[in-house]
This record gives sequence, structure tokens and C-alpha cells, in this order.
Amino acid sequence: MTGGVVVVGAGVAGLATAYRLVRAETSVEVSVLEAAERPGGRVATVRVGDLELDAGPESFAARKPGAVELCRELGLELASPQAHGMSVWTDRGLVPLPPTALGIPAQVDELARWQGMSRGGRLKALGDLVKRPSRGRQEESVGALTRRRLGDECVEKLVQPILGGLFAGDIDRLGVSATLPEIRFWEREHGALIQGAHAALKLARDAGPMFVRPRAGIVRLPAALVERVGAGRVHCGSPVTDVRVDGAGFVVRAGGPELHAHAVVLATPAPVTARLLEPLAPAAAVELDAIAHATSGVVLLVYAEGTAEALPDAAGFVVPRGKAPMFSATFTSRVWPDPAFGSRAIVRCEIGGVGAEDVVDAPDADIVEAVSRHLAAALPLPDAPERSAVVRWPRARPQYGLGHLERVVAVVEALPPGIFVVGDAYGGVGLADVVRGADETARRVFAHLAGDAERERVR
Repeated sequence: MTGGVVVVGAGVAGLATAYRLVRAETSVEVSVLEAAERPGGRVATVRVGDLELDAGPESFAARKPGAVELCRELGLELASPQAHGMSVWTDRGLVPLPPTALGIPAQVDELARWQGMSRGGRLKALGDLVKRPSRGRQEESVGALTRRRLGDECVEKLVQPILGGLFAGDIDRLGVSATLPEIRFWEREHGALIQGAHAALKLARDAGPMFVRPRAGIVRLPAALVERVGAGRVHCGSPVTDVRVDGAGFVVRAGGPELHAHAVVLATPAPVTARLLEPLAPAAAVELDAIAHATSGVVLLVYAEGTAEALPDAAGFVVPRGKAPMFSATFTSRVWPDPAFGSRAIVRCEIGGVGAEDVVDAPDADIVEAVSRHLAAALPLPDAPERSAVVRWPRARPQYGLGHLERVVAVVEALPPGIFVVGDAYGGVGLADVVRGADETARRVFAHLAGDAERERVR
């Protein structure tokens, strides 16, 4: 098998696709072009004082095999969180969350006495156990389904803080089919969301940790991929400006010499992919532009020596909409302890997301002051950290709205043969899903190249 492949984008999606292409014993020539000056995409770190802290994802799902298997192939030792348990922000302080699966309460007795909701709200949520499941096939939002089953208060005080934080989104706009098809299955097969969540939680008890990451930090994943792909094949600081058809292949222009390829993989954010595809596949570009993206940010706070014990022995907390400037907080020094932290409390807060993106637009000092003030009101932390950093991710969080699956199919069907798309805008927003998508994309590229070779042989 011969042929050249250009991968546009050196985030995890692009690097994992390139790794699969290079790893196979074929004569495929692979080049990776990245607009930024470093690989990794949102998997990045930022220096805060003397510490290098994660500015993007901190971990990935352990119970989806893609990223775990990839790390093992790359020889990366995995670590699991050292603190567990989340709370929710309330007017009375932080209240531990009841057992949940995908944000859905999973134990009747725990829900019945949970102090994060009013008695009426708890009774309304427990009504899920006696409601008949919907058999309709019409698509609905995550919010519509959970409100119908659990009531508004449960959704606002439990489901939205957990799931909304996970996606930096509004669950009333996220489609069930693309975002969380499991909960529709729970309703139909178990008769109630609570029963489905209970069954899922029971199965997960012996499944190991929910999240893991490379022991040396999650940035080791893209770094290891670059090493295996070959640094000479990965060209940073090379923004692609044009992709055009050239006979049976393509020409990719990135400011320097043009690259000729038999196949092109666009592993760029959907808005960038839409711009590159507009001349080649205008119908695909229109569909890509219709995928909403949220802006979010990460606030990293490093407190003084001697503050570590001010943090509870827990993972962090989530926040209902509009109750605080952040939508979640992770007690990083508890969850991912590091000797470099010393006795300092390290807290990571996420801000922005759908409906709160204006928070990200504020000056760094104002953001840090607001977040620190709220943390000090809930925990015995100082009024301000010693060091801090704010990292913004504009339009970086895809939102899987109603009809998203159909939209993805329309994008793929509109692509010219030899053009492929991969990334978090299509088949899952987590790194595990992105890696799975990269594996599938590499297989499709090989099939395309094999088809080209067979057609050439027949001629």
C-alpha cells in the first residue's frame, strides 16, 4: 500500500490517527500540520509559580478502552485519583452528592434523605419509580427527559450541575441520543432512570477507577504520541490555509511548500474544519458551522504553604447555574497529589460554559478575586491564593444539540472521497472517545488507500 496522508491538527485526535497510520507496516507517508507552536491541543499545561499545572483535561474515562489501551501501547503507566466524592454548592454550604450514575440519582434511600433538595423536590424525583416509561422515538434533550422523570428541582440542583459541568453546556439544549443515550435506555429497559442508574452503579463497583491519567501527567499522552509518530513528521507553527483537489489526490497549503496527498485527515476544531471544507464540500461546511461550541476557562489557584489541610478529603464540588462564578472546582492537591505541591492547597476551577460565557471575558484579576472569594466562603482557605493563572478556551467545547447524530452523518456523506474528519465534535467529547474516533478514522484511511491501489492495479 502506498500513498501520502496529511493530518491537519496535532491535538490528541490528529496525533492518535497519525500514530495508527505510522504504526501499521505499510509504505504510507504521514505528515502532521499544526497551527500552534506546540502539539496537544487542549491537553496543555501552564506554569503557576514554580508548578506546571494542567490547563485542559486532567484525565480520561478509564471504563472506555480507547485511551487506556493507547497509553499501555505507548508504555505510559497510569494513575488513578487519590480522592473521591463530590459535593454540590448550596446556600447552606457544600453538601455531599448522593450516589449517582451520569448525574442520575442511583439509590432510593440516599435520594430520599438528601439535604441538597427540598422534601417536595425529593418526592417529585422519587416519582420516577412509578411513572410509565415513554415509548416514543422522538428525539428530546437531556433536560427534557430528566425533567419529565425527576422534576425541575432535581434537575437544577443535581443533574444540571453534574452533567452541565461535564459538557460545559445546558442540558436543556443537549440531545439525549448523541450525548447520553444510556439514560434513554435506562428509562425503556429498567422502567425508571433511578433503577437504571442503580444497575449501572452496581456493575461499576468492581470496574476500577472511573478516571485515570498517565502518572507523569496527562500531557505525556500527546508527547508520547509525537515521539512514536516521529518529531520529523509533526510540523508545528504550520497553519493550513487551503486544501484543494489535485487529480486523484489533494494539495495542502500551509504557508510553505505545498504537500501532495492521497488522503487528508482534518483533526481540527469543527469551525476550522468548516472553513477548510467550504470550497471542497460546502454542504459539509454548513453542517459543521451548525454545531454550537461553548467558551470555557480554567482558573488555577496555588495557596500558601500550610493550606493543604484546608481542603476536604474529597475530589471537589459542582455548582448549580448562577450560584457562583465557577461551575465546578477540583481539589487538585487531593486528587492528583504531587511532592512538588508541598503543603500547599491547589484548586482548579472551571468557568464559563453555555449561559455564563461572559465570565470568561472578565480580566484575570477579577476572575481570580471572584473565584477565590467564593472558595473562602465555603472552605477555610485564605482570601486569596499566592499564585494563580487563568486559561481561556474560546469556542472549544462542542455542544451535541438535537439532531447531532444526523448532522454528523450528513457531514461524512458530503465529504469528497479521501477527506476524513475526526475530533471531539463528532463521536464523543472525552479523550477516550476521541482516541476511539482516531482508530476508526485510521481504518477508513487505510481502506481508501487500498481502494486507490486496487483501482490503479486494475488500470
